[in-house]
Amino acid sequence: MTSNTLLIVNASIVNEGRVTEGDVLVCDGRIERVGFGFTGRQADRVIDAHGRHLLPGMIDDQVHFREPGMTHKGDIATESAAAVAGGITSFMDMPNTIPNTTTRAALANKYLAAAGRARANFAFYLGGANDNIEEIRALRPEQACGVKVFMGASTGNMLVDDPVTLERIFADCPMLIATHCEDSPLIHANGEKMREQYGNEVPVSAHPLIRSAEACYRSSSLAVSLARRHDARLHVLHLTTAREMELFTPGPVQGKRITAEVCVHHLHFDDSHYAELGNLIKCNPAIKTAADRAALLAALKEDRIDVVATDHAPHPLREKDEPYLRAPAGLPLVQHALPLLLEHYHDGALGLEAIVRKTSHAVADLFGIRDRGYIREGCWADLVLVDLHHGGEVRGDDILYKVAWSPLEGMRLRSRVVMTLVNGVVAWEDGALTGDIPGRRLDCNAAR
Repeated sequence: MTSNTLLIVNASIVNEGRVTEGDVLVCDGRIERVGFGFTGRQADRVIDAHGRHLLPGMIDDQVHFREPGMTHKGDIATESAAAVAGGITSFMDMPNTIPNTTTRAALANKYLAAAGRARANFAFYLGGANDNIEEIRALRPEQACGVKVFMGASTGNMLVDDPVTLERIFADCPMLIATHCEDSPLIHANGEKMREQYGNEVPVSAHPLIRSAEACYRSSSLAVSLARRHDARLHVLHLTTAREMELFTPGPVQGKRITAEVCVHHLHFDDSHYAELGNLIKCNPAIKTAADRAALLAALKEDRIDVVATDHAPHPLREKDEPYLRAPAGLPLVQHALPLLLEHYHDGALGLEAIVRKTSHAVADLFGIRDRGYIREGCWADLVLVDLHHGGEVRGDDILYKVAWSPLEGMRLRSRVVMTLVNGVVAWEDGALTGDIPGRRLDCNAAR
């Protein structure tokens, strides 16, 4: 027996397209054996998972943990704590911080800030800007998970709206380009029309009309055309419309040069929810129609959409309580993302195997994350034990986000995260954080 072993027995293991009964032996942070019939003498701790499902941890390829510069909204420590409570074992944080993460030096500072404070594993994007093409060209694969390009409004200097700069980024970027696709001139024109009609009292129900389906399609189709012209690796984030689905090819993620992401809230909410939730679900791109939501789910099932993420983006309630035009866009999601996605399993719309593929396997494959995303011998033990039979209500008292609210409060979820292991260490158990902070820097951009 070694000094750091853990044995999970009697689990329903969801992995690589199958659900099988078995045991998993973890030794010094990695999965040593997957099988059955192991004995407790092989481990320091034995966890009986009878009646529960063991999944590889969710890898969230899009979060905004707000550090540096906006830590009144969230930080790496608080938001990663909420993430492990929600079954997320790795996250990739966006560059629209203050200052913007548009240099390799700023990237290095973020990695230093995360070390010893992140409960989940972490990677960071370099941000594209109209004036940092040399930083992008000099970027090495081990320095970032990708380059984020905001082809729509963003914080600071991060709106890339110069056509020449876009061409250079798509031609010269040495790694995956992840894009936020909305057409800013059309959004501005739509907004002016709404102001003419409503003055300064534009209702939040106008949000999907201002940040319209056409604004999304104009930008995402431009990104796809640039990627095809330059043979760039493109990953289009948080898709929201039925029409955009024609831009992407069905099939497994392996070998694709152009890939797509959808977020849990766009699969759950539609424009009928603005009446009840208002600015709490104001986000960019906007939540759109029920028909769009159905199209996103269909595209996910046919592998036209490759991964599911959160776009976790917290804001204090006092900011969300401002009138629509002043209220910020974004909502906190990581703590309940996996249980919310499992609602589609309970509804018969998605199988467990598909959910695991979209939240773990495909993300690891897409970003070349070494030794993660699978329940395989030799992989890091990033694991989530879920109870599909005993869920619970989302209660304000249980929320771990620094902003201390969720748009899901009062909703009853039919599944819950019982335990989360990060690098073989129990980070979340039976409704509480442990004292451990086991997150490590992700090894991204290994050979695909």
